[in-house]
Amino acid sequence: MENAHGRVMAEGAQADRDYPPLPRSIRDGYAVRAADLPGRLTVAGEIRAGQPAGAELLPGQAMAIMTGAPVPAGADAVVMIEHTTREGDEVVTDRAPQPGEFIDPRGAEARQGETLLASGTRLGFPQIALLATIGKTQVRVFRRPGVAIISTGDEVVDIHASVQPYQVRNSNARTLAVQVQRAGGLPVIFPVARDETEHTQSLIEDGLRYDILLLSGGVSAGKYDIVEPVLESLGAEFYFDRVLIQPGQPLVFGRAGRTFVFGLPGNPASTMVTFEVFARAAVELLAGQPESILPLAWARLATEFRHKPGLTRFLPARLSPSTGELTPVPSQGSSDVPALARSNCFLVADAARESWQAGDFIQVLIQ
Repeated sequence: MENAHGRVMAEGAQADRDYPPLPRSIRDGYAVRAADLPGRLTVAGEIRAGQPAGAELLPGQAMAIMTGAPVPAGADAVVMIEHTTREGDEVVTDRAPQPGEFIDPRGAEARQGETLLASGTRLGFPQIALLATIGKTQVRVFRRPGVAIISTGDEVVDIHASVQPYQVRNSNARTLAVQVQRAGGLPVIFPVARDETEHTQSLIEDGLRYDILLLSGGVSAGKYDIVEPVLESLGAEFYFDRVLIQPGQPLVFGRAGRTFVFGLPGNPASTMVTFEVFARAAVELLAGQPESILPLAWARLATEFRHKPGLTRFLPARLSPSTGELTPVPSQGSSDVPALARSNCFLVADAARESWQAGDFIQVLIQ
């Protein structure tokens, strides 16, 4: 069952019985009849969690009871132990509990046969706990979409290779693999595509056997940016090839046969941002989620901030876990991986606004 963590359910899950199946105490104390109090009661016994409730509680009696233990018939309230005084076989309290106080009634959490998890639910640890609670040891899930990842460019080398000053290691493929896994897909990293049509076309043709193809780099307007022409030669239909964000303007999205294709810009920040804002939704939907929600929130700025309006900008920032304030991370641009590694979110600067003061709220994209 725990192997289903992160997967999307392809069936619903129903309660196998009422939860709780019996009225139970939610405090350590004494099960009582509310009408008998305040006053002095005879302690008729004790009920622990994991034991049956035993005999019915009679007028003038109390039953010592532990958290989670079943409430005996006849009792309609629980008095916390802190509000009582034990004197031999009797217990005294000045409390006048209301009927139902500190009792979790039968079926208060769920009724037998009730659907507790719907098809399309992504399984996190609370959902795994629920499946275990209702005794569902196996669950049908949607197939994970296969996602081919191809980085492009003569300057890109494998992370295990010796690197020259004019080369960069292929960090984008590893980043995208993690992002794909988080979204519920199965990433497959391909060799780097060189800036040569035949080599790039061969790799893309192999990548089109998967549900989604992610290409990193080669989608700008440079002489050696050949990804879009190669895709076009393979019959790809393009839905858009530019977006009004920075980093990430030259983003290509289309479809070739049954495969959805994203041509992501090659700078690391551009690749990360465009996947999160655009491609992640495709992976999640193909993995069975009924909808995909962009994880945007609001945070208070710790300092003033300015940018040039006209584009929505996603910039590395750090959200303080202690104060909740947001601080932009100094960066040399979209290739500055050390700055990205120091961040834990992206500040989202509105295209129509130029400046913010310290204390103003601004949107953030949660990583």
